[in-house]
Amino acid sequence: MTELPLYATLGFTDPEWGLLVGLPQSVLVAASAASPDSTRKTRAESAAGLDVIADARASASTLVSAIANEIVAEVGDPELGEEAPVIEPGDPAAYARDVVGRAAEANALLAAKAAPADAETYRHWLVEVAESVVGAASSGGVLGIGGETVTPSERAFRDDLAKALTA
Repeated sequence: MTELPLYATLGFTDPEWGLLVGLPQSVLVAASAASPDSTRKTRAESAAGLDVIADARASASTLVSAIANEIVAEVGDPELGEEAPVIEPGDPAAYARDVVGRAAEANALLAAKAAPADAETYRHWLVEVAESVVGAASSGGVLGIGGETVTPSERAFRDDLAKALTA
């Protein structure tokens, strides 16, 4: 007898699990790409998002904890000094729309298959990832003075994400 993978014991198919596992890092990338920044600021945003993802390994939600563990195993553990590669999409606006669409799909999937507490924790976690990324480095200004902490495009992505997760 073969042991079922964790995602199957949680009631998800392989493609469904792929959606749920891929989305937090996609949110990180889309939030970072929402406003063009220097390489240093993009790295700071990526590190902030990865920290929130890694911290979720200690979540009381079995679903969120399992997903966070899988992501960290794939992209690196910030507690060990490992850095995930910085991904910069060619068309940030199209990428953001795709991520918001996948978030809506994940929301529907969670409503159908997950315990309400797990679904709510996952949705909150995605918004928390976006919040940490957009707040990690100010944009604009000169020598870090006078920039915006959260730009209008970053705010729009975060708000669109939150709407997709509550619809």
